[in-house]
Amino acid sequence: MSTPARQAREALGARLRDIRKDAELTGRVLAARNGWHYSLVSKIEHGAINISEQHVRGWCRACGAEEEINDLVATVRSIDTMFVEWRRQLRSGTRRRQSVSVRFEAETTLFRVFEPLMIPGLLQTPDYAEAMLAMTVDFHRLPDDVEAGVQARMERQQILYRGDRRFHMVISQSALTLGIVSADVVRGQLDRLLTLSSLPRMHLGIIPTRAEHKFFPLHGFWILDDREVLFETISAEIKLTQPQEVATYARAFERLAASAIYGRQARRLITGAMEELASDPD
Repeated sequence: MSTPARQAREALGARLRDIRKDAELTGRVLAARNGWHYSLVSKIEHGAINISEQHVRGWCRACGAEEEINDLVATVRSIDTMFVEWRRQLRSGTRRRQSVSVRFEAETTLFRVFEPLMIPGLLQTPDYAEAMLAMTVDFHRLPDDVEAGVQARMERQQILYRGDRRFHMVISQSALTLGIVSADVVRGQLDRLLTLSSLPRMHLGIIPTRAEHKFFPLHGFWILDDREVLFETISAEIKLTQPQEVATYARAFERLAASAIYGRQARRLITGAMEELASDPD
């Protein structure tokens, strides 16, 4: 199975091959201009090896395509960091992972977040966070430091009240009542959402179940400024920093946000979900 990193190398190789062909250079000529072994060009173009920023710069200069350097260098930087296995990242427990989040969130002024099935971590109550982290610990067979992880996640939430950061968060209506946590925990979480939705720098949107969806991805994602995109799979966290990739996710977020409702309409959905849970015999 091709990994995301291998796919990214192959896509980079295809772009570099197009640049070489546009410059009407053979692989041997390109290699000779850079003092490389001739076989290196083929390996790069087929995504068989990792390459350095120096390879990209030499390639583009030899082809007279200096305007491509910045974008391609960003791609190279993202490949090695884009795919991080959860077990490796969480090996020392959930608290450390929360501390990592604090560092990259501190550098961000605009958060754009889409979550189809759960409440984003920055908005979670302690009980909701405990349930989600306990599920992660159990599934991945990690060191059980859920209590410390919850505390760290709550500390992360101070970012909602400090500085001039802005938060645009979009969730699906199904996330309000999905049974990934108990009904009592959900009730408390919905009450928390009502409070947070009134924060001056919080723009909270909810996509109604029967809304006309202009776009719907297969996973949630976070866009941090225009710098990077983060999303999780079952086994890994993936980080994208290549400008074209970030722009694609920004365009997807715009379409998702256009399907959402805000303000009083969104709060009515939340209170409706609370009433539904209150009438549930559970």
